[in-house]
Amino acid sequence: MARSNFDELLEAGVHFGHLKRKWHPAMAPYIFMERNGIHIIDLHKTVAKIDEAADALMKIARSGRKILFVATKKQAKEVVAEKVKEINMPYITERWSGGMLTNFPTIRKAVKKMNTIDRMETDGTFETLSKREKLQITRQREKLEKNLGSIVSLTRLPAALFVVDIVREHIAIKEAQSLNIPIFGIVDTNSDPNLVDFPIPGNDDASKSIDVIITKVCEAIQQGLEERKVDRENEIAQENRRNEAKEKTSKKAAEKSDDTVAEEKPKKTAAKKTTT
Repeated sequence: MARSNFDELLEAGVHFGHLKRKWHPAMAPYIFMERNGIHIIDLHKTVAKIDEAADALMKIARSGRKILFVATKKQAKEVVAEKVKEINMPYITERWSGGMLTNFPTIRKAVKKMNTIDRMETDGTFETLSKREKLQITRQREKLEKNLGSIVSLTRLPAALFVVDIVREHIAIKEAQSLNIPIFGIVDTNSDPNLVDFPIPGNDDASKSIDVIITKVCEAIQQGLEERKVDRENEIAQENRRNEAKEKTSKKAAEKSDDTVAEEKPKKTAAKKTTT
C-alpha cells in the first residue's frame, strides 16, 4: 500500500488547525507550531496516522465487514457521499439518529419499511390507496431515504466507525464506545484524540483537506475489497481442485474394482471345470 504524500497534504491545507485559544491540550503531541494565533499540525505525524488507519481499515474490508462513515457537516457531506458510495460502504451525511447503533434493530425495521413501501409500488397495492394515503406514504419514504437510504446494505452492526469531526459527531462516538466498536476519526486541534482508537490529526473544516484524507482511506478499503475477492477466487479454485482430485480418486478406485471383478470371473470358471 502506497504511503500518504506529505506535499499533497500540505497543498490541501491539512496542517491548518484552530485558533490557539480553542485548542485541546491532548492534541499537543500533534501540533508542530503556532502561527498568527493558529495552531499548525505536524504533517509528518498525520502521514503516519493516515497510513496506520488505512492499514487497519484495509484489513477490516478484506475480512468482509462493513465500515460506517459519519460526516454530517456541510464541508464533508458531498465528499464522503461521493467517495464512500464508490466502495459500497454505508454512510451517514444527514442527521445522526439517536440509537443508530445502540438501538440498531429499530433502525433496521425502518429500513425494512422502505423495502415494504417499494414492494407496494411494484405489486399494485399502492394503486388501491387514496390520494391522501399515497401522499403520506410517499413523504414517509422520502424521509426514510434521506436519513437511512445510505445504510440499506448495513444488515448488522458495523465493524468500525469513521468520523469526520469528532466534536460534532460526539453522539455517534459515544454509541460506538458503548458497543466497543473501533473508531477512526479526523481530529482537529480542538478535539480530544483519546476519544478515538485511530486518530488522524488534520483540518476537519476544509473540503480539500477532508477530500485528500477520505480518498486515501477509501483507496485502502478498495484494496482490501479487491484482495478479499482474490482470496475468495483462490478458495473456490482450491475447492474445485480438491473436488476434481476426489473424483479422480473415486474413478480410479471404481476402475480398480472392475478390474478385480473381471480377474476373479475366469478363476471361478476354471475352478468349476477342474471340479467337473
